[in-house]
Amino acid sequence: MGERALVAVASGKKRTDLREIEVPRVAPEAGLLRVEAVGVCGTDWSRYKSDLREPEILGHHTVGRVESVGEAAAQRWGVEEGDRVVLEEYVPCGSCERCRGGEARLCDSTDPWLGGIRYGATPVSVAPSLWGGFGQYQYLHPNAMLHKVSDHVPAPEAALALPLSNGFEWVCLEGGRTVVGSTVVIQGPGQLGLACVIAAREAGAERVVISGLSADAERLELAKRLGADHAVDVERDDLAERVAEITEGRMADLVIDAASGGPSTVTSAIEIARKRGTVLLGGFKGEPLPRFPSDVLISKCLTLKGVRGHSYESVELALRTIASGRYPLGEMCTHRFGLSEVDEALRTMGGESGSGAVHVVVAP
Repeated sequence: MGERALVAVASGKKRTDLREIEVPRVAPEAGLLRVEAVGVCGTDWSRYKSDLREPEILGHHTVGRVESVGEAAAQRWGVEEGDRVVLEEYVPCGSCERCRGGEARLCDSTDPWLGGIRYGATPVSVAPSLWGGFGQYQYLHPNAMLHKVSDHVPAPEAALALPLSNGFEWVCLEGGRTVVGSTVVIQGPGQLGLACVIAAREAGAERVVISGLSADAERLELAKRLGADHAVDVERDDLAERVAEITEGRMADLVIDAASGGPSTVTSAIEIARKRGTVLLGGFKGEPLPRFPSDVLISKCLTLKGVRGHSYESVELALRTIASGRYPLGEMCTHRFGLSEVDEALRTMGGESGSGAVHVVVAP
């Protein structure tokens, strides 16, 4: 028997078990990552509380050190053993139209719902099993996407790379109108909403507004420390009226709905966008919009589109921003757990345990 890795396997609804899995021999085109830290994502919580068809190792916001790497892989990735890297969750085919166009996140081969492989969402029955970050080691598939990380960056902040990259993807690459002098409104002060605040500030927006509920008071204050100019409690103030006041009636150039929960924020996003503005929907609602305001969409000539995930470019933008130290990202890192505490980490992220969670990290 070779070396074995300790991992936390999601083996039932809201349950993980610590197991040992044999560490695979590294092929010339593959590698092995020693996990330093992994951020807990809302997707992890969603999978943890559902009835998975097979046991999985969750966790896909991983930062670690290259433990071993095959010669071909080292050349392709531009890494060597000991390098510190962030691992994207996507394992694309690399040759389809989407991959060649720089949209690996839309490749069918990286979609677990279509039978593809994705880190943090692949059963342990798929060899070599180490597909999730909640473990001591993670397998580096030949098509894995790696990014080097500066050694001076604290591990919890490095594990923010993927959620922060979503913010850059949506604001800078999908938004299209985030330029000097623009107004960006972000609905929802969760991890992704806060990421959009930072991205909007980096993009040169003149005004950055974030909204949330009264229960989000601490997150709204954090958003202001991260660069938001205005934070609106929608249970105390009318969002449309506040945006009109802030912009002197011009309204928002870009609105990003990063709020989870019901679909009401979709309607409000359309309401506060200016004529020829852009509305991006990034928060899953879990239910359809009962009445869609298509007439408003037409009368304002709005652009409305759904967004998810990140590109290679946006991860690089996020990592450069993290390394710069320009933002107090440590304040986002609210909770840290060990490998034996993965259940508690997931429940904390899901709001069932503890309080004040923004960025929860597991450090094996």
